[in-house]
Parts: sequence; C-alpha cells; structure tokens
Amino acid sequence: MDGNGRWAKKRFLPRFFGHKAGVDALVKIVQACIDRGIEHLTVFAFSSENWKRPSDEVSGLMGLVLAAVSRYLAKMGAMGVRIRIVGDRDAVSDKLRAAWNEAESSTAHNSKLTLNVAFNYGGRWDIVQATRKAIAAGVPAEELTEAKLSEFMAMAHAPDPDLFIRTGGEVRISNFLLWQVAYTEFFFSDCLWPEFDEHELDAAIAAFHERDRRFGGVKETTA
Repeated sequence: MDGNGRWAKKRFLPRFFGHKAGVDALVKIVQACIDRGIEHLTVFAFSSENWKRPSDEVSGLMGLVLAAVSRYLAKMGAMGVRIRIVGDRDAVSDKLRAAWNEAESSTAHNSKLTLNVAFNYGGRWDIVQATRKAIAAGVPAEELTEAKLSEFMAMAHAPDPDLFIRTGGEVRISNFLLWQVAYTEFFFSDCLWPEFDEHELDAAIAAFHERDRRFGGVKETTA
C-alpha cells in the first residue's frame, strides 16, 4: 500500500495524515473485495525494514494501528471479515499485541474474507523463521521439501496469492511474500494508495484475467 507519504506531501500535510487516509482506503477496498467474491486479502502494513523510518513516524504508525482497531474492528466483524496478523510480534509493545489478539479472537468465526495484515513482516524473515520452526519440530533434512517448509510459513493458513498489487509507481517487491509469490501475477499502479479505489481494483483484476497462467507448464489451446 505505497504512496501514503507522497499523498500527504502533495497536500502539504504531515506524513501521518497520509497513513490515516491509507487506513480509510483499506476499509473501502476490503468491502470492494467482498463484493467481488475475493476470499483472501493480504496487505503489507509495516515491513521489518520500516523501523528505519523517523521515530515519530514509527510511533505514529503504532498509534494508528491501535486507533484503527478501536474504530474499525466492529465494522470489520459485521462485514464478515476474519483478521489475522502476520509477522514478528516480539518487537512491538504489549499494548499493540493485545489489540492484535483482540482483533483476531473477535473475528475468528468470520469466513466471508480473511484479511491478513502483514506487520513487522519481511519475506526473508518468514523463510528463516519457517526453517527454524521446522528444525525445532524435528523435521529430518531429507524430509524438508517445499511442501513441508510451507507448513511453517507465516501464511500457511492461506493459499498462495494469485495477484500482487503495488501502488505508488514503484516497481519492486520490497521483501514481501518472497516464498509465496513464485507464480503470482504482478500489477503495478501509479495510483497513490489513499486514492486507490474500486475502479483501480477492477483495472488490476481485468489485467489479471488477461494473463496466461501456466505455472511452469504448457497449456493446451482451448476455445
């Protein structure tokens, strides 16, 4: 969800206001995904590299998460959204972990859409932590297949993504879901995230439907 800071800068506002507008945009996109029958949505809210940002911006983001849980949790529950937090929880405050636990437990019964929020997440971290868990579980080296390692990934509860959307005009993955996107289709939008709406989402979905997905094989010609 890239472009929050630039959106704010264009309006001569502090970057925090861009992140706040980004949360509002996310709520709208969640509803749009539900309307389109999408069952899994994973968003990159805070990367393991984002700690390098100015301390006031980082603390503002942490506070924004708490505010978002307070403001939108009941609405998400009513929409049938199940919230799951994906990432390293050790570095965040007890208060933030408690808010995450509340969001997960109060929506655990919902099944219309699973919203995976990647927070303090990195694709490389995910592969390392999965390997460590497999070793700790006593998986023999000769049995450590791709399928087995996938069982220990932070996103083991969800299918690999079909479509990867990045907003803000940047054309890179930025350490997101490195393991899971092996055969994902990519769509890069120049739209800044706070301005990303259902029309932009439909454009990405339309582009996805034009792709020829072979997963390394060869498709027979069909009508």
